[in-house]
Amino acid sequence: MELARIRYAHGQWSAPLPALDGGHTLVLVFAAPSFGATPAPLAELAAAFPRATLIGCSTAGEIDGPHLHDETLTGAVIRFDHSRVRAGRVPLRSAADSFACGVTLGAQLAAPDLRGVVMLARGHDVNGSGLIRGLATVLPPEVVITGGLAGDGDRFGSTFVIAGGELLADAVVAVGLYGDRIRLGHGTQGGWDTFGPERVVTRSEGNVVYELDGRPALALYKEYLGERAAELPRSALLFPLQVRAHRDTAHSVVRSVLAVDEAAQALIFVGDVPTGSYGKLMRANFDRLILGAQRAAEDMTAPAPGPRLNLAISCVGRRLVLGERTEEELEVVLEALPPGTEQVGFYSYGEIAPHATGRCDLHNQTMTLTLISEA
Repeated sequence: MELARIRYAHGQWSAPLPALDGGHTLVLVFAAPSFGATPAPLAELAAAFPRATLIGCSTAGEIDGPHLHDETLTGAVIRFDHSRVRAGRVPLRSAADSFACGVTLGAQLAAPDLRGVVMLARGHDVNGSGLIRGLATVLPPEVVITGGLAGDGDRFGSTFVIAGGELLADAVVAVGLYGDRIRLGHGTQGGWDTFGPERVVTRSEGNVVYELDGRPALALYKEYLGERAAELPRSALLFPLQVRAHRDTAHSVVRSVLAVDEAAQALIFVGDVPTGSYGKLMRANFDRLILGAQRAAEDMTAPAPGPRLNLAISCVGRRLVLGERTEEELEVVLEALPPGTEQVGFYSYGEIAPHATGRCDLHNQTMTLTLISEA
């Protein structure tokens, strides 16, 4: 396996593009939203790797090693020695189509030697939980599924995914990783504190919550936000919801508000919040967020010797909270991984990764890591 990071900024590539094109080459690229209006560098990248599989998406910040950038195009080129790659893509017209989209994507990628999937989806009008459920109905449970939802800074406007040289506003793309020599480690951690009472989700449909404890969800949420309610949905990133399926279970997921519906007094989340589940508000603790990123790296199994790439996908909400300290979570991740590990990734509107044990899920406000190597 051969590996090189790439970066385009200020009108030029930071170094000549590596000569790693081939049928077993994967190009992962993460682009500032402005590249949607100036796609020439992405076209140049696709032309440099005509035989490779190239996927990517827009971001809320680009990760390049221990550094965070804006207005850049960053990524990595991996040429595998023994493993193969294959791309999939499916149009996504609305959040209601998410499950069916996942099923179709899983059918495109399914094969006896499939070991992992990296999936990137548009960041708005999508139900990430539905996507994952659809994918999981087709693929066996031992296939590792990771990825994230595209970003548009903190604007929550237009996002895009990248397939080859194309920019797609309404789609999901993925790459399948195949063969017995591929090695995939993964880690996911948060670091948020809960506060206030735990409330019952008394009415919801998929990722849309209408009532909490029998009260209009948006009105109740605005009470907690106070003056910050005027900044919705951006301010909601600072106060995600911890969701438990049952009161007597310790297992939970974190859900962020993606949009609000004033007419229906509803909160629209990135993933499912089922009726009958229990929700509790969360807020940030700076040190625990950074410690969470470190633990995500420590949770991963040791990679195979040789070159390795860490794909880091963190939440835009973490970036808004950490501010100037954001790079600290990127630094502690690299420090916890084996020396020589390369790292790329992006800040997202939702993170896709398995729990420490068990099935894959959609996460919010987490640092999720995928360590790719080859035996």
